[in-house]
Amino acid sequence: MTAETAASGPAASGASAAVPARVQGSVRIVGVGLLGASIGLAMRAKGVDVILSDASPSQQRLAVDYGAGRPPADGDDPSIIVICVPPDVTAAVIEAELERYPDAVVTDVASVKLEPYRALLARGVDITRYIGSHPLAGRERGGAISARADLFLGRPWVICRDAETPPWALALVEGLALDLGTIPLEMTPEEHDRSVALVSHTPQMVASLLAKQLSAASDNAIDLAGQGLRDTVRIASSAPELWVQILSANHAEVVPVLERLQADLAEVIEALRDPEQPGARRRIADAIAEGNVGVARLPGKHGQNQRFASIVVLLDDRPGQLGLLLTELGELGVNMEDLRLEHSPGANIGLAEISVVPEVKQRTVTDLETRGWRIAEV
Repeated sequence: MTAETAASGPAASGASAAVPARVQGSVRIVGVGLLGASIGLAMRAKGVDVILSDASPSQQRLAVDYGAGRPPADGDDPSIIVICVPPDVTAAVIEAELERYPDAVVTDVASVKLEPYRALLARGVDITRYIGSHPLAGRERGGAISARADLFLGRPWVICRDAETPPWALALVEGLALDLGTIPLEMTPEEHDRSVALVSHTPQMVASLLAKQLSAASDNAIDLAGQGLRDTVRIASSAPELWVQILSANHAEVVPVLERLQADLAEVIEALRDPEQPGARRRIADAIAEGNVGVARLPGKHGQNQRFASIVVLLDDRPGQLGLLLTELGELGVNMEDLRLEHSPGANIGLAEISVVPEVKQRTVTDLETRGWRIAEV
């Protein structure tokens, strides 16, 4: 994204509406928390008729007030229904919506795919018109008040069809995913649950357990916290009641990952008990080096397998500095791929870490220094 794009805030509805929606007909959303309301905002920006339904009347009215869609009405005939409810009721709501709207395709956004699929089969439900899906997107805060039309941009959207899925139904779900700006990926429910156990569910537990150690820490220790700790525990503020459901539903895949992590921790702990014992330092170094290998596999912006170079700019602690930096990056024609900010309490400077493609790093550093910006070593 350019510096101008970064400064422009949430997705502009005008730009979205310029591209016709792939989904034809109405979209019904059941459950209008963060994900449901965000889907509604994005589809409304494309001119699609969005119907909002929620078990909580106040939550439904709030999402309507925010412009995510309209209340249900007699005669509604949606082409696609998106279920955005907690995992423990997902299967029941899918079954009810399939029965209520016999011409609609039903999908859901639950972060576990195998359990609702098995529950529907066990109930004898005809799932020809049901296709499970899962957008890998979210925020630490929930509810319609936190919804964003651009929440899904560039994020993966996993689609779990089976052998009985008709092409026209698959095309509807894929069209919805593309309308939301996501990258559709096909997986089996088993592959999906195994994958998210590693890249989503276990990280939640790791972040929460590390953040738990902060609760009894001294104020002096907390004052030393930098961006590394904040990045590591960022998701630890997630809702416990939701994560109990997610982790319980996917326990069969999460437990093996946690056990492997437990074994690695035990080895490092044993090495640190006596760093002078033969091989101890090597085991510690190997663990960190293997982490280097793992993190190098993570995709860059929008899922691209591309690496970026970092430039850390020192900002004076006064109003307008960040805005000025973004403006000047735009004037220099620098395409900023990512931005992170760090500012410690009491410090009179802040740090803006911008990511750019490696081939423009040196030119950007030189141009910024020419304009009087201070660049930190990275």
